Amino acid sequence: MEKKKIIKSQIIVTIIAIILGTIFHFVYGFSGENKIIGLFVPVNESVWEHLKLAFFPMLILAIIEYFYLGKKVNNYIESKTIGIFTSILFIVVFYYTYTGIIGTNFLSIDILTFIISIILEEYIAYKLMNIEEQSNKTSKILSAFIIIVLFTSFLVFTYKAPKVNLFKDETKSINANNQNKSI
Repeated sequence: MEKKKIIKSQIIVTIIAIILGTIFHFVYGFSGENKIIGLFVPVNESVWEHLKLAFFPMLILAIIEYFYLGKKVNNYIESKTIGIFTSILFIVVFYYTYTGIIGTNFLSIDILTFIISIILEEYIAYKLMNIEEQSNKTSKILSAFIIIVLFTSFLVFTYKAPKVNLFKDETKSINANNQNKSI
């Protein structure tokens, strides 16, 4: 498949993912705090919940894009999986690095981090799709497994979060289970 078609698709997906992620930030409140909707969008201001802003739009768009590109390009499933994982990892590492250095977070930096993570995901996916060597069945299965584990983790940890900082809503001094941070 021609590289221009792939890059055009990645640019469109990047823009839509940024828009969807931004909209997803407000959906839980607009839904009247619907618990089912909360499985797919942030239910609080924890870093973990905000990873949903990147993960779910990218996953939805990767599934849609699969029918357009997936069967025509090399390593589609692996490319998207590595891109999504990198995006999530970038958000976590960058957030804790900059807030650890500065001592606080800034909304403008957090928004920019989200946007960069989406761009990074699509750039990585684009580069991996252009590798000439074909992936094998094992790498496709492993990639699907990683996505399933991430998907399941987001669902489970929405309402049954571990007591670690990644899940803590710093704005309320509680974690995702609404437990006081002193517990």
